[in-house]
Amino acid sequence: HVQLVESGGGSALAGGSVRLSCAASGYTFNTYSWFRQAPGQEREGVELIGRDGSLSYADSVEGRFTITQDNAKNSLSLVIDHLKPEDSGTYYCAASGYCWGTAWANPSRYELWGQGTQVTVS
Repeated sequence: HVQLVESGGGSALAGGSVRLSCAASGYTFNTYSWFRQAPGQEREGVELIGRDGSLSYADSVEGRFTITQDNAKNSLSLVIDHLKPEDSGTYYCAASGYCWGTAWANPSRYELWGQGTQVTVS
């Protein structure tokens, strides 16, 4: 069964950190990304990691978001440091069998999504 399962998140204080994890099973994709969606907002890409370790990230998260992957476990993580209230939202792990270059942050490029995990910063 091909799926992505997120974990982590919850409530955190501004200035703190949170770690999100995503376990992939059933298939190995070329590209994994984290997206977030605040209430009433569009889903936005925050950071990407390729199987080759290449990284892309949104300008708004530079320096605060760190994505890593464990190829042996087919999993990835996202650590968010120096949390801000505007980081609140539902975070999704997404996977694609392709490399999309500068189009990586377009949600329509991804074939598989996790169920999402909530992060609330106060």
